[in-house]
Amino acid sequence: QVHLVEAGGGSVQAGGSLRVSCLASRYTFSNRYNMAWFRQAPGQEREGVAAIASDGTTTYADSVKARFTVFRDNAKNTLYLEMTSLKPEDTAMYYCAAGMGPGGRLWTVFYAYWGQGTQVTVSS
Repeated sequence: QVHLVEAGGGSVQAGGSLRVSCLASRYTFSNRYNMAWFRQAPGQEREGVAAIASDGTTTYADSVKARFTVFRDNAKNTLYLEMTSLKPEDTAMYYCAAGMGPGGRLWTVFYAYWGQGTQVTVSS
C-alpha cells in the first residue's frame, strides 16, 4: 500500500532555506511510483511545485525554478524538496503525492495518493 508522511515544515524569514521530506512506504518506491510536491495556500487551489518521475526526470513550476530542488533517496524511501531563496508567497501547506500516471506532471489528476501536508511559512 502507498503511505506518505511529510515532515520538515516550519517558519523561516524571506531569503532563507528549508527542506521538507516525505517518507513513503517501501511499496511506493519499489513499485516505481512517480512523485511530486504540491502546495496550497488558504483560499487558493492546490498547485504543482515540483515533480520527479520514477526515472529521475524532474519538472518545476516556473515560480520555483532555480530556487527549489526535488530529489528522492530510494534507499531511504524518502522524497525531498529543498527550498532556497524563500519568498512570502511560498507560504502554503506542502503536500507529497504519488501516482502511476505520466511522470513529471504537475497536475493533481495524475496522483492518486497524498500525504497529510506540512506547513511552510515565510515571513517578510
